[in-house]
Amino acid sequence: MLKLFKTDGGVLSRLNDFEDGIWVDLADPTMDEIKLIAEKYQIDTNDIIAILDDEETSRVEQESGYTFIVIDIPSEETRHGRSAYTTIPLGIFLTETAIVTVCSEASDIFSIFNRKSMRSFSTKKQMRFVYQVLYSVAVEYQRLLRYIDKTRKEIETRAINNIAEDTDLIDLHELESNLVYFTASLKSNMLVIDRLVRYERIKKYSEDKELLDDVVIEIKQAAEMTDIYINIIHGSRELIASVLNDKLNRVMKLLTSVTLIMGIPTIVSGLYGMNVDEKWMPLSHMQYGFGLICAGIAVICVLVILIMKKSKLL
Repeated sequence: MLKLFKTDGGVLSRLNDFEDGIWVDLADPTMDEIKLIAEKYQIDTNDIIAILDDEETSRVEQESGYTFIVIDIPSEETRHGRSAYTTIPLGIFLTETAIVTVCSEASDIFSIFNRKSMRSFSTKKQMRFVYQVLYSVAVEYQRLLRYIDKTRKEIETRAINNIAEDTDLIDLHELESNLVYFTASLKSNMLVIDRLVRYERIKKYSEDKELLDDVVIEIKQAAEMTDIYINIIHGSRELIASVLNDKLNRVMKLLTSVTLIMGIPTIVSGLYGMNVDEKWMPLSHMQYGFGLICAGIAVICVLVILIMKKSKLL
């Protein structure tokens, strides 16, 4: 989808035609849209198409007539039948007359501009635009990290209440996979920022120094949160595994105890069912012999149960 935006007096408006100083947003673009923008701003078509590859790496390149920036942004996907997060490339092309952003899908990263909550936002100040996008990306990473940690806490609560399930281990593995993707992407984005700071070709504004400092702080904080949460989830996985093993051990102990107790009447009945002359079998000639044998079996079973409880085997 192709969208055109321009700021006027700090207000972002959507346009119907191309102008100077605009922002061109390409989300999941068609081939016709890619060719149109490539021809309009003299951008290599292959550079635009490369953004649509999920494996494209973060980098900064300078071509004839434009600067090409690729960063990683978080994205939601379905993995193994579960909702999960990964990262996808976002391309930013800085040309002489426009800013062009390209992504394989529509992202909430730019919603911060539509809500008018970004200070001094302008489609004409390209470097400020890049910093503001990076700031929005860092904030989105932190939001998802807090959500991941909340999910992890819910799983731990189930484990503490002894209602953990095998699927909880799979969920924790998915959360850990999300964090691994985030770690790699945040480090790559940090390298992009370092290179942007050194580039002299892109016009910078002195008032953007504070914004750049905020971007660096937010990305570093997101990276630190990711590292911490990975370590915590590793411990949570061990906790869940221990709880499930303990639950299995208790079940096996119970089944073993039941088998032992049920073995007592089986042994007695087996003895009385053997081909032995009845005169040698105790109580075989008494009127209430069968009842006495059953009562004896019950007494022995109760005694065994009491002994096992005292020994904490039940």
